Amino acid sequence: MRLAIITAVLTMAGIASLLYRVAEPSAAVDLQAKKIGQAISCIGLTLTDSALYMNGGGKDFSITVPASGVYPSSIPDGMIWIPGGEYSMGGVNPHGMEQGGKETMNDARPVHRVFVSPFFMDATEVTNKEFAAFVKATGYVTVAEQKPTKEEFPDVPDNKLIAGSAVFTATTLRDLSNPYGWWTYVNGADWQHPEGPQSSISDKDDYPVVHISWQDAAAFAKWAGKRLPTEAEWEFAARGNKAGELYSWGNTLHINNKWMANTYQGTFPKHDAGEDGYAGTAPVKKFAPNAFGLYDMAGNVWEWCSDWYSHDYYHSLRSTNIARNPTGPNESDDPAEPGSKKKVQRGGSFLCTDQYCTRYMVGTRGKGEWRSATNHLGFRCVKDLPK
Repeated sequence: MRLAIITAVLTMAGIASLLYRVAEPSAAVDLQAKKIGQAISCIGLTLTDSALYMNGGGKDFSITVPASGVYPSSIPDGMIWIPGGEYSMGGVNPHGMEQGGKETMNDARPVHRVFVSPFFMDATEVTNKEFAAFVKATGYVTVAEQKPTKEEFPDVPDNKLIAGSAVFTATTLRDLSNPYGWWTYVNGADWQHPEGPQSSISDKDDYPVVHISWQDAAAFAKWAGKRLPTEAEWEFAARGNKAGELYSWGNTLHINNKWMANTYQGTFPKHDAGEDGYAGTAPVKKFAPNAFGLYDMAGNVWEWCSDWYSHDYYHSLRSTNIARNPTGPNESDDPAEPGSKKKVQRGGSFLCTDQYCTRYMVGTRGKGEWRSATNHLGFRCVKDLPK
């Protein structure tokens, strides 16, 4: 199923019932439910198994050991050299911590040791300007721009199969157990029209491209002579050689009372006050980079990884002393939506807030159906050291 929202707790039948407020025939409502049904990366939970946070990230974290003896003769334009090494991958349970949010992040544990080889990573998320160059050179059409097929939605009338994508819509809804109140499937929403057909990316060359499915991101990466990062590479790069810290910049949400990433302030989901300088996406490089020189490794837009998502994948790695260059499970497994093919997403977005979702914390994980897209989802690429 494509263009669907990731749900951790709600069934598709429950989702559909929430969308009957839309004044459309039932078939159209069902299509919207399916298209919105798996594309969001975080669902607020209220479990109470809170873990004690310890300085440095918790007792399960050990020091990061950088790889030695390898350094490139040159670095590709726009990329950062990531030296690789051995580190503790995963995240603590932040529920009950100050500014920890309501999620326990169970899929981010157990913490386990991983080694990743050196690689290059884009300093920023892929921008509108860069993606436009790809489209101009290849004629590529994103999933959001394509009419959904009868094969994907056999029960939906042809005249209701319209290209589009999921868009965040502010609302006065205060029931945070129901994310479908603030997501709308918008006909004509795509990377060139982030809020719908009347919007544009004019004068937004340096903003991250959004409404990008995993399939779209992988196509761009191949054209650019790069690839999508593994989840293990992404987290190593985000941590910047620091062991177990909560954020890509340290252990406190603010530094000198300054916001360190583009996240959501104000009352979620009613109003983003933009205290960090931006309501919605921000241009790249507007917040300080991490220790490696990477920008926006937290907030702004979610970023695709190459791995399939499995809720218990880390348990399989814990049995290995050191997992070397793990590439994820062989197939997707999300008990919340069995059969939905999901890839890992990392970093959180401008919609993350401790009122709901704190997946801008560096060890946490997101997930999304591989042909789904939203207006808070983008990507960045990596490149291997030449042989």
